[in-house]
Amino acid sequence: MTRLWIDHAIYAVGDLDAAGDQIYEREGLASVPGGRHEGWGTANRIVPLGETYLELIAVVDAEEAESSDFGRAVLRAVTEDRPFVGWVVATDDIEGVARRLDLEVERKARSTPDGSTLSWRLAGLEVAMETGALPFFVEWEGPPEQHPGAADVEHDADTQGIAWVEVSTDDEDRLREWLGEDADLPVKVTEGDPAVAAVAIATGGGEVVLH
Repeated sequence: MTRLWIDHAIYAVGDLDAAGDQIYEREGLASVPGGRHEGWGTANRIVPLGETYLELIAVVDAEEAESSDFGRAVLRAVTEDRPFVGWVVATDDIEGVARRLDLEVERKARSTPDGSTLSWRLAGLEVAMETGALPFFVEWEGPPEQHPGAADVEHDADTQGIAWVEVSTDDEDRLREWLGEDADLPVKVTEGDPAVAAVAIATGGGEVVLH
């Protein structure tokens, strides 16, 4: 059976370093530089949470961002002040997910600050970026220690990963079909315009909820 789990949530910001400082001061969540996404016009900063993470994302080349589904979604999130661009579900069988949903599998990569290359395969990005309510799917390549969530940081909070994602949608059946009948993910569904409404990060002191 194909395994699915929440991999990360994507949160758009205007300035990566300033956003990293703010989330540390406010919530005790440390972050590390990520890298540049060639072809998307974006760059990221990672809040590692073990098997999951929060991705702070910013546009660094507006012209390039306008030419990609992902870049346009980030631009839209910043402009409309609805920071959650979307969420991502990891799988151990990206080909199987793609076959089930009739999607193409794409291979992506970015350089990390230490000069290594982080690579992954994804499916469903174009559909997911229409509203952010549906996730896209990812299968990471390389050993577990290269996963962004495994980066070495010192949080002030005792982080325990993403607790849940709240999705607003006017078509819950579509979301359930997209995830698949065997999916057992901590997703709260509310009725409304399609979007990621909130994400909760579990900590030893309670949940940190971002909207």
